[in-house]
Amino acid sequence: MLIRRERPSDLAAIAAVHRSAFAAQYANAHGETWPEEAAPALADPPEVDLVRRLRDNSGWIPTLSMVAEGRDRILGHVCLTRAAVGPFPVLALGPIGVRPDHQGGGVGSALMHAALGAADALDEPLVGLLGSLDYYPRFGFVPGVRLNIAPDRPEWTSHFQVRPLSAYEDEMTGDFRYADPFYEL
Repeated sequence: MLIRRERPSDLAAIAAVHRSAFAAQYANAHGETWPEEAAPALADPPEVDLVRRLRDNSGWIPTLSMVAEGRDRILGHVCLTRAAVGPFPVLALGPIGVRPDHQGGGVGSALMHAALGAADALDEPLVGLLGSLDYYPRFGFVPGVRLNIAPDRPEWTSHFQVRPLSAYEDEMTGDFRYADPFYEL
């Protein structure tokens, strides 16, 4: 497996990753199952459109949109986009998606490590996300409230987490604001 920046030729494969990853997730949450090949026939999960909208937004950072590539296809995708904590520029992670047939095999972890390492190497101070309280702490994420950082949507607080990086400074506190497409879901 290779983790690399996305290329223009990857866009359809990236959409297919998020379509299959999140369609299966939504189905499982409702007790339904279907084969992966049936997922594209269903309505796209919002993450597919979110990635498209993020690419068209000023918060898009091409160097921080990465894919996990297997022998013959894209297995996963993650992107980091510009966000803010008060006046401080930071990053938002998401969506991250892995094809259902490769979930649990380390693809998501590899994408997370690559994204966080790249962000740290670029002297970004912090990454925020909305996500599983069971999954993301293994990558150093903590509830935002521990660092006096809260999402600007109070209903997101319970699953909002941050990962301080090397350039993080204690005065980076306040409301976390995502790129506009996150609010259009």
